[in-house]
Amino acid sequence: MAKICCFGELLLRLSPSLGGEWIQHGSMPVYVGGAELNVARALAKWGVSVKYVSAVPANYLSEEIEQQLNKESVEFVSLPSSGDRIGIYYLPEGKDLKNAGVIYDRAYSSFAALEPGTINWKKILKDCTHFHFSAISPALNQNIAIICKEALEAATALDLVISVDLNYRSKLWQYGKKPIDIMPDLVTHCHIMMGNIWSAHELLGVAIDKDPHRKTAKEHYASLANETTADIFKHYPNCRQVANTFRFTHDGAVSYFATLHDTLNTAVSKTFVADKVVDPVGSGDCFMGALLYGDITKKYQSSLLVSVAASAAYGKLAERGDHTQQSIQQIESRI
Repeated sequence: MAKICCFGELLLRLSPSLGGEWIQHGSMPVYVGGAELNVARALAKWGVSVKYVSAVPANYLSEEIEQQLNKESVEFVSLPSSGDRIGIYYLPEGKDLKNAGVIYDRAYSSFAALEPGTINWKKILKDCTHFHFSAISPALNQNIAIICKEALEAATALDLVISVDLNYRSKLWQYGKKPIDIMPDLVTHCHIMMGNIWSAHELLGVAIDKDPHRKTAKEHYASLANETTADIFKHYPNCRQVANTFRFTHDGAVSYFATLHDTLNTAVSKTFVADKVVDPVGSGDCFMGALLYGDITKKYQSSLLVSVAASAAYGKLAERGDHTQQSIQQIESRI
Protein backbone atom coordinates (compact mmCIF):
# COMPACT_ATOMS: atom_id res chain seq x y z
CA MET A 1 0.00 0.00 0.00
CA ALA A 2 1.28 3.44 -0.92
CA LYS A 3 2.27 5.78 1.90
CA ILE A 4 3.83 9.22 1.66
CA CYS A 5 6.13 10.92 4.15
CA CYS A 6 6.05 14.72 4.13
CA PHE A 7 8.90 16.54 5.92
CA GLY A 8 8.89 20.23 6.82
CA GLU A 9 8.22 22.85 9.47
CA LEU A 10 4.81 23.07 11.09
CA LEU A 11 3.91 26.75 11.25
CA LEU A 12 1.29 29.01 12.76
CA ARG A 13 0.02 31.70 10.40
CA LEU A 14 -1.34 34.83 12.06
CA SER A 15 -3.43 36.92 9.68
CA PRO A 16 -4.17 40.43 10.99
CA SER A 17 -6.73 42.70 9.39
CA LEU A 18 -4.74 45.84 8.73
CA GLY A 19 -5.82 49.41 9.32
CA GLY A 20 -5.52 48.80 13.04
CA GLU A 21 -8.50 46.43 13.22
CA TRP A 22 -6.48 43.66 14.87
CA ILE A 23 -5.47 46.10 17.60
CA GLN A 24 -8.98 47.42 18.16
CA HIS A 25 -10.53 43.96 18.32
CA GLY A 26 -7.62 42.34 20.16
CA SER A 27 -7.61 39.32 17.89
CA MET A 28 -6.44 37.84 14.60
CA PRO A 29 -7.06 34.48 12.93
CA VAL A 30 -4.54 31.70 13.58
CA TYR A 31 -4.10 28.89 11.05
CA VAL A 32 -2.02 25.72 11.43
CA GLY A 33 -0.02 25.13 8.28
CA GLY A 34 3.30 24.85 6.54
CA ALA A 35 3.80 23.85 2.90
CA GLU A 36 4.45 20.16 3.50
CA LEU A 37 1.71 19.83 6.12
CA ASN A 38 -0.80 21.37 3.70
CA VAL A 39 0.12 18.67 1.19
CA ALA A 40 -0.17 15.96 3.83
CA ARG A 41 -3.62 17.10 5.00
CA ALA A 42 -4.94 17.23 1.44
CA LEU A 43 -3.70 13.74 0.65
CA ALA A 44 -5.11 12.35 3.91
CA LYS A 45 -8.50 13.86 3.07
CA TRP A 46 -8.35 12.15 -0.32
CA GLY A 47 -7.71 8.74 1.23
CA VAL A 48 -3.93 8.47 0.91
CA SER A 49 -1.90 7.09 3.83
CA VAL A 50 0.23 9.96 5.16
CA LYS A 51 3.09 10.42 7.63
CA TYR A 52 4.07 13.97 8.54
CA VAL A 53 7.51 14.52 10.09
CA SER A 54 8.37 17.78 11.85
CA ALA A 55 9.55 19.12 15.22
CA VAL A 56 7.42 20.95 17.78
CA PRO A 57 7.95 21.78 21.46
CA ALA A 58 6.42 19.69 24.23
CA ASN A 59 3.50 21.89 25.25
CA TYR A 60 -0.29 21.93 25.11
CA LEU A 61 -0.41 23.77 21.78
CA SER A 62 1.58 20.99 20.15
CA GLU A 63 -0.60 18.36 21.82
CA GLU A 64 -3.79 19.92 20.50
CA ILE A 65 -2.31 20.20 16.99
CA GLU A 66 -1.27 16.55 17.06
CA GLN A 67 -4.74 15.52 18.22
CA GLN A 68 -6.31 17.45 15.34
CA LEU A 69 -3.96 15.92 12.78
CA ASN A 70 -4.69 12.45 14.09
CA LYS A 71 -8.41 13.15 13.61
CA GLU A 72 -7.59 13.99 10.00
CA SER A 73 -5.75 10.65 9.57
CA VAL A 74 -2.31 12.30 9.42
CA GLU A 75 0.29 10.28 11.31
CA PHE A 76 2.37 12.93 13.08
CA VAL A 77 6.01 12.14 13.91
CA SER A 78 7.55 14.81 16.14
CA LEU A 79 11.35 14.77 16.13
CA PRO A 80 13.40 15.41 19.31
CA SER A 81 14.69 18.98 19.32
CA SER A 82 16.26 21.54 21.63
CA GLY A 83 14.04 24.31 20.27
CA ASP A 84 11.18 25.50 22.45
CA ARG A 85 8.70 27.15 20.10
CA ILE A 86 6.51 26.65 17.05
CA GLY A 87 7.53 28.78 14.09
CA ILE A 88 5.21 31.68 13.25
CA TYR A 89 4.66 33.97 10.31
CA TYR A 90 2.38 36.97 9.92
CA LEU A 91 0.52 37.57 6.69
CA PRO A 92 -2.28 40.14 6.38
CA GLU A 93 -5.59 38.71 5.22
CA GLY A 94 -5.86 38.42 1.47
CA LYS A 95 -2.12 38.79 0.85
CA ASP A 96 0.19 36.36 -0.92
CA LEU A 97 3.26 34.70 0.61
CA LYS A 98 5.33 36.19 -2.19
CA ASN A 99 4.09 39.63 -1.13
CA ALA A 100 6.39 41.90 0.86
CA GLY A 101 3.81 41.88 3.66
CA VAL A 102 4.95 38.52 5.06
CA ILE A 103 6.84 38.68 8.38
CA TYR A 104 8.71 35.56 9.51
CA ASP A 105 9.19 34.72 13.18
CA ARG A 106 10.82 31.31 12.87
CA ALA A 107 14.21 31.69 14.57
CA TYR A 108 14.92 29.28 17.45
CA SER A 109 11.89 27.15 16.65
CA SER A 110 11.98 23.44 17.39
CA PHE A 111 12.29 22.69 13.68
CA ALA A 112 15.06 25.25 13.09
CA ALA A 113 17.01 23.76 16.02
CA LEU A 114 17.18 20.24 14.56
CA GLU A 115 20.68 18.80 14.38
CA PRO A 116 22.17 16.71 11.56
CA GLY A 117 22.95 13.09 12.33
CA THR A 118 20.21 12.77 14.95
CA ILE A 119 17.30 11.45 12.85
CA ASN A 120 16.89 7.77 12.00
CA TRP A 121 15.50 8.28 8.52
CA LYS A 122 15.73 4.60 7.64
CA LYS A 123 13.36 3.80 10.50
CA ILE A 124 10.99 6.68 9.71
CA LEU A 125 10.78 5.86 6.00
CA LYS A 126 10.73 2.05 6.17
CA ASP A 127 6.95 1.82 5.61
CA CYS A 128 6.75 4.60 2.99
CA THR A 129 6.69 4.58 -0.80
CA HIS A 130 7.01 8.35 -1.35
CA PHE A 131 8.94 11.21 0.25
CA HIS A 132 8.03 14.88 -0.18
CA PHE A 133 9.77 18.10 0.87
CA SER A 134 9.98 21.68 -0.33
CA ALA A 135 12.67 24.26 -0.95
CA ILE A 136 11.42 26.22 2.06
CA SER A 137 13.13 23.89 4.56
CA PRO A 138 16.73 24.14 3.28
CA ALA A 139 16.23 27.92 3.09
CA LEU A 140 16.13 28.13 6.91
CA ASN A 141 19.69 27.26 7.90
CA GLN A 142 22.66 25.08 7.01
CA ASN A 143 21.70 22.31 9.45
CA ILE A 144 18.25 21.88 7.94
CA ALA A 145 19.78 21.77 4.47
CA ILE A 146 22.06 18.97 5.65
CA ILE A 147 19.11 17.14 7.23
CA CYS A 148 17.19 17.37 3.96
CA LYS A 149 20.20 15.77 2.25
CA GLU A 150 20.24 12.99 4.86
CA ALA A 151 16.55 12.32 4.32
CA LEU A 152 16.93 12.28 0.54
CA GLU A 153 19.85 9.86 0.67
CA ALA A 154 17.84 7.53 2.91
CA ALA A 155 14.78 7.79 0.65
CA THR A 156 16.94 7.07 -2.40
CA ALA A 157 18.48 4.03 -0.71
CA LEU A 158 14.97 2.74 0.02
CA ASP A 159 13.92 3.38 -3.60
CA LEU A 160 11.15 5.83 -2.67
CA VAL A 161 9.52 8.18 -5.16
CA ILE A 162 10.84 11.63 -4.20
CA SER A 163 9.07 14.92 -4.90
CA VAL A 164 9.95 18.56 -4.31
CA ASP A 165 8.04 21.81 -4.44
CA LEU A 166 10.43 24.48 -5.69
CA ASN A 167 9.04 27.16 -3.39
CA TYR A 168 11.17 30.30 -3.48
CA ARG A 169 10.87 32.71 -0.55
CA SER A 170 13.09 35.74 -1.00
CA LYS A 171 12.95 36.66 2.71
CA LEU A 172 14.51 33.34 3.66
CA TRP A 173 17.99 32.18 2.56
CA GLN A 174 19.66 34.50 5.07
CA TYR A 175 22.44 32.23 6.40
CA GLY A 176 25.15 32.97 3.87
CA LYS A 177 24.16 30.45 1.23
CA LYS A 178 22.35 31.15 -2.02
CA PRO A 179 19.71 28.71 -3.31
CA ILE A 180 22.00 27.74 -6.18
CA ASP A 181 24.57 26.59 -3.60
CA ILE A 182 22.13 24.12 -2.00
CA MET A 183 19.16 23.14 -4.15
CA PRO A 184 20.81 21.53 -7.22
CA ASP A 185 22.49 18.94 -5.00
CA LEU A 186 19.18 18.14 -3.29
CA VAL A 187 17.03 17.86 -6.39
CA THR A 188 19.39 15.36 -8.00
CA HIS A 189 17.43 12.83 -5.92
CA CYS A 190 13.99 13.98 -7.09
CA HIS A 191 11.65 12.24 -9.51
CA ILE A 192 8.82 14.80 -9.44
CA MET A 193 9.31 18.57 -9.38
CA MET A 194 6.73 21.31 -9.11
CA GLY A 195 7.32 25.03 -9.36
CA ASN A 196 7.35 27.61 -12.11
CA ILE A 197 9.79 29.13 -14.54
CA TRP A 198 10.78 31.83 -12.06
CA SER A 199 11.45 29.53 -9.11
CA ALA A 200 13.46 27.18 -11.32
CA HIS A 201 15.60 30.17 -12.25
CA GLU A 202 16.08 31.35 -8.65
CA LEU A 203 16.67 27.92 -7.09
CA LEU A 204 18.37 25.94 -9.84
CA GLY A 205 19.86 28.61 -12.06
CA VAL A 206 17.74 27.66 -15.07
CA ALA A 207 17.85 30.44 -17.66
CA ILE A 208 14.57 32.17 -18.51
CA ASP A 209 13.31 34.99 -20.67
CA LYS A 210 14.50 38.12 -18.89
CA ASP A 211 11.09 39.76 -18.91
CA PRO A 212 8.41 37.11 -19.52
CA HIS A 213 5.71 38.75 -17.43
CA ARG A 214 5.08 41.32 -20.14
CA LYS A 215 4.06 38.64 -22.63
CA THR A 216 0.64 37.54 -21.62
CA ALA A 217 -0.26 34.84 -24.15
CA LYS A 218 -0.80 31.45 -22.54
CA GLU A 219 1.06 29.81 -25.42
CA HIS A 220 4.11 31.93 -24.65
CA TYR A 221 4.24 30.81 -21.03
CA ALA A 222 3.76 27.19 -22.09
CA SER A 223 6.70 27.59 -24.47
CA LEU A 224 8.86 29.01 -21.67
CA ALA A 225 7.83 26.09 -19.46
CA ASN A 226 8.96 23.68 -22.18
CA GLU A 227 12.37 25.36 -22.29
CA THR A 228 12.75 25.36 -18.51
CA THR A 229 11.70 21.73 -18.24
CA ALA A 230 14.08 20.61 -20.99
CA ASP A 231 16.92 22.13 -18.99
CA ILE A 232 15.77 20.32 -15.83
CA PHE A 233 15.54 16.95 -17.57
CA LYS A 234 19.02 17.52 -19.03
CA HIS A 235 20.69 18.27 -15.70
CA TYR A 236 18.63 16.05 -13.39
CA PRO A 237 18.30 12.62 -15.03
CA ASN A 238 16.34 11.12 -12.11
CA CYS A 239 13.50 13.56 -12.75
CA ARG A 240 10.61 12.10 -14.73
CA GLN A 241 7.87 14.72 -14.25
CA VAL A 242 7.86 18.53 -13.97
CA ALA A 243 4.87 20.76 -13.31
CA ASN A 244 4.82 24.53 -13.84
CA THR A 245 2.03 26.67 -12.41
CA PHE A 246 0.94 30.10 -13.60
CA ARG A 247 -1.27 32.35 -11.49
CA PHE A 248 -1.97 35.94 -12.49
CA THR A 249 -4.07 38.52 -10.65
CA HIS A 250 -5.47 41.81 -11.85
CA ASP A 251 -7.80 44.04 -9.87
CA GLY A 252 -8.58 41.16 -7.53
CA ALA A 253 -9.46 38.71 -10.30
CA VAL A 254 -7.32 35.64 -10.89
CA SER A 255 -6.51 33.31 -13.76
CA TYR A 256 -4.75 30.00 -13.20
CA PHE A 257 -3.34 27.28 -15.43
CA ALA A 258 -0.47 24.79 -15.38
CA THR A 259 1.73 22.64 -17.56
CA LEU A 260 2.85 19.07 -16.90
CA HIS A 261 5.83 17.52 -18.61
CA ASP A 262 7.40 14.11 -18.80
CA THR A 263 10.39 13.19 -20.91
CA LEU A 264 8.18 12.62 -23.96
CA ASN A 265 5.03 14.73 -23.62
CA THR A 266 3.66 18.06 -22.46
CA ALA A 267 0.11 18.69 -21.23
CA VAL A 268 -1.48 22.07 -20.58
CA SER A 269 -4.44 22.48 -18.25
CA LYS A 270 -7.57 24.45 -18.89
CA THR A 271 -7.51 28.00 -17.57
CA PHE A 272 -9.55 28.69 -14.45
CA VAL A 273 -10.78 32.23 -13.85
CA ALA A 274 -12.35 33.79 -10.74
CA ASP A 275 -13.47 37.30 -9.84
CA LYS A 276 -11.73 37.28 -6.46
CA VAL A 277 -9.38 35.36 -4.18
CA VAL A 278 -10.49 34.56 -0.63
CA ASP A 279 -7.13 33.23 0.57
CA PRO A 280 -4.13 32.52 -1.67
CA VAL A 281 -2.15 30.60 0.97
CA GLY A 282 -1.81 26.89 0.26
CA SER A 283 -2.94 27.02 -3.36
CA GLY A 284 0.37 25.66 -4.65
CA ASP A 285 0.41 23.05 -1.89
CA CYS A 286 -3.01 21.90 -3.03
CA PHE A 287 -1.68 21.56 -6.59
CA MET A 288 1.25 19.54 -5.26
CA GLY A 289 -1.08 17.31 -3.28
CA ALA A 290 -3.22 16.60 -6.33
CA LEU A 291 -0.14 15.91 -8.44
CA LEU A 292 1.04 13.35 -5.88
CA TYR A 293 -2.47 11.91 -5.58
CA GLY A 294 -2.33 11.22 -9.30
CA ASP A 295 1.08 9.60 -9.05
CA ILE A 296 0.06 7.41 -6.11
CA THR A 297 -3.35 6.31 -7.40
CA LYS A 298 -2.47 6.15 -11.12
CA LYS A 299 -5.99 7.45 -11.68
CA TYR A 300 -5.32 9.95 -14.48
CA GLN A 301 -3.40 10.31 -17.71
CA SER A 302 -1.10 13.35 -17.75
CA SER A 303 -3.48 15.31 -19.96
CA LEU A 304 -6.17 15.01 -17.29
CA LEU A 305 -3.95 15.10 -14.21
CA VAL A 306 -2.65 18.59 -14.98
CA SER A 307 -6.22 19.95 -15.08
CA VAL A 308 -7.13 18.07 -11.89
CA ALA A 309 -4.16 19.61 -10.08
CA ALA A 310 -4.91 23.07 -11.49
CA SER A 311 -8.55 22.72 -10.44
CA ALA A 312 -7.46 21.77 -6.92
CA ALA A 313 -5.20 24.82 -6.67
CA TYR A 314 -7.89 27.08 -8.11
CA GLY A 315 -10.49 25.75 -5.66
CA LYS A 316 -8.18 26.43 -2.73
CA LEU A 317 -8.16 30.14 -3.65
CA ALA A 318 -11.81 30.27 -2.55
CA GLU A 319 -11.14 28.65 0.84
CA ARG A 320 -10.01 30.41 4.00
CA GLY A 321 -7.14 28.76 5.86
CA ASP A 322 -3.97 26.96 4.87
CA HIS A 323 -5.23 23.54 3.76
CA THR A 324 -8.05 22.48 1.49
CA GLN A 325 -11.38 20.94 2.42
CA GLN A 326 -12.24 20.04 -1.19
CA SER A 327 -13.11 16.49 -2.12
CA ILE A 328 -11.66 14.86 -5.22
CA GLN A 329 -15.17 14.80 -6.67
CA GLN A 330 -15.51 18.57 -6.27
CA ILE A 331 -12.14 19.08 -7.91
CA GLU A 332 -12.94 16.80 -10.84
CA SER A 333 -16.34 18.43 -11.38
CA ARG A 334 -14.74 21.69 -12.58
CA ILE A 335 -12.95 20.06 -15.50
